Amino acid sequence: MKIIMLGAPGAGKGTQARMISEKYGIPQISTGDIFRANIRNETELGKKAKSYMDQGLLVPDELTLDLVVDRLAQDDCAGGYILDGFPRTIPQAEALTGALKEQNTKIDFAIDVEVPDDNIVQRMSGRRACPKCGATYHIRYNPPQQDGICDGCGAELIQREDDKAETVQKRLTVYHSQTQPLIEYYKEQGCMHSVDGTRTMEEVFGDICALLG
Repeated sequence: MKIIMLGAPGAGKGTQARMISEKYGIPQISTGDIFRANIRNETELGKKAKSYMDQGLLVPDELTLDLVVDRLAQDDCAGGYILDGFPRTIPQAEALTGALKEQNTKIDFAIDVEVPDDNIVQRMSGRRACPKCGATYHIRYNPPQQDGICDGCGAELIQREDDKAETVQKRLTVYHSQTQPLIEYYKEQGCMHSVDGTRTMEEVFGDICALLG
């Protein structure tokens, strides 16, 4: 069972990927994890990726694909995997399709967790984090007992730069221009499915499990 998770930043696809991984016993794979593992293990691919990252540059698609394909060849992926955050663009998707075709395999399910932009801005801009112990809150859905103060350690909560409304809006603009076209691409591949991401985490997961069988 080979799965790609799609959805805007903040749609909850990472959480759903983790739950799928636990239920079906297949690894959740993100490019960030792959980069970190290869850099930590000082592999040839990791050294190449680090040379770009150290300069503040994006790792080129070709190298990213090599890293992903190398990861998918590992034993724990024999029964399937969940790609979370890759591919992000049509060229990446086409390259992945080509690489999998060479191995006589393909993606079985591309799952889009659909959430309107307004909901995402509300979700993410309401997040608050404790800089001391790492606890996270939401001013509407999971507020601290005392406004602006961490329940656990009493530190003053902060709003991360990534969670500010204007930053979220910029990330959504990038998503719509670069990543959303993947939905049409995977529709043409015949493996695209969408779920309503505005429902509870458990309800969304139930919808995904019904798709996967």
